[in-house]
Amino acid sequence: MRRSSKSAAAFRTISEVASDLDVPQHVLRFWETKFTQVRPMKRGGGRRYYRPEDVDLLRSIRALLYDDGYTIKGVQKLLREGGLKSVAADASPAPASPAPVSAPAAPQAAVAAGISVDQRKELTAILGELDAVRKLLDSAS
Repeated sequence: MRRSSKSAAAFRTISEVASDLDVPQHVLRFWETKFTQVRPMKRGGGRRYYRPEDVDLLRSIRALLYDDGYTIKGVQKLLREGGLKSVAADASPAPASPAPVSAPAAPQAAVAAGISVDQRKELTAILGELDAVRKLLDSAS
């Protein structure tokens, strides 16, 4: 991510924001249709100018979608339930620990339901433990 020499309070064009977030411009336009909270100012000719708070929101959305594995519906739910503060808190980096692979999981359904990556890992571990207990019970009977 590159930083321009503009002030932190300055408005940014779509090309500057796209470059800063490392996403194509069309993705930002698409996110405007999916997240009503993203409302850049539009000037003559439809040029978009993003406020610093718009850029912060977009940065959080990008982290949730690309880094944390949320779906668009999952991020929409987070925004509806808690607004920008919850999205910014959820976009904080999670500790990297491998999830157990022993139990079947439905990550897409979990993410769509608004379950965080850490919660999904914990639930997957519990499923693995329950599967082991079930196998023990089956072998005892």
